[in-house]
Amino acid sequence: MRDDDERCNRASTWFEALRDRICQAFEAIEDEYAPDEAPMRFERRPWQREGGGGGIMALMHGRVFEKVGVNVSTVHGKFAPEFAKAIPGAAEDPSFWASGISLVAHMVNPHVPPAHMNTRHIVTTRRWFGGGADLNSIIPITEDTADFHLALQDACDPFDPERYARYKAWADDYFFIPHRGEARGEGGIFYDYLEDDFERDFAFTKSVGEAFLDVYPRIVRRRMHTPWTEADKQLQAVKRGRYVEFNLVYDRGTQFGLKTGGNPEAVLMSLPPSAAWP
Repeated sequence: MRDDDERCNRASTWFEALRDRICQAFEAIEDEYAPDEAPMRFERRPWQREGGGGGIMALMHGRVFEKVGVNVSTVHGKFAPEFAKAIPGAAEDPSFWASGISLVAHMVNPHVPPAHMNTRHIVTTRRWFGGGADLNSIIPITEDTADFHLALQDACDPFDPERYARYKAWADDYFFIPHRGEARGEGGIFYDYLEDDFERDFAFTKSVGEAFLDVYPRIVRRRMHTPWTEADKQLQAVKRGRYVEFNLVYDRGTQFGLKTGGNPEAVLMSLPPSAAWP
């Protein structure tokens, strides 16, 4: 479980490369939307974690993407005793290494669905991959939801024809707001503790990232010129409030980042730029 562990390096390098490609794709959308305006670009902010490792926040406030973050972090150290009990393989040895990419996009246009994608590799006395992706439409559109899920199914099927259904059900269960009795959005897939075969599990994690990079920009381009009303913007603010509630109360990634000494700004990057509670 060293920083120079070859498999750890391969995972963290992949997350960084995927971040760069996603940022380029999103900047290209901004250029297409307003070709005669000043280009909108991601600002990258490095941070260091006291205790080991750090990361880079990549944040953009654009004309299409009101707030989008594509963060990569690679951290290591020891879990606090009370937190170690909740992490597989850490109760007996609290040492850990973790790397991952985390993306959240909040859009200007209420007709362009916000989205989330996260994949990660964690090492304790065990080693596993986890992650997922989900769509969080303000105004759900059947075509967009179907295309998003089809892309994720195509990412899953080569590995196991039953995997998509299983991970979709996991996402439906995970991305749910119990105190509201409602889903956070249209779902997607969620998986964790994938540790049977490093090469196969790594290949699947890369497949999820590639699927997201393929389908989500297509959906954004499809909807970014759709006119909206003030009522649409009000609905957007309320649904953003639901997103805040889930991320602050239930999201495991938020809890992991804050409880392991991560940069609060990077961890809370997922929160929308504004929200409302009626």
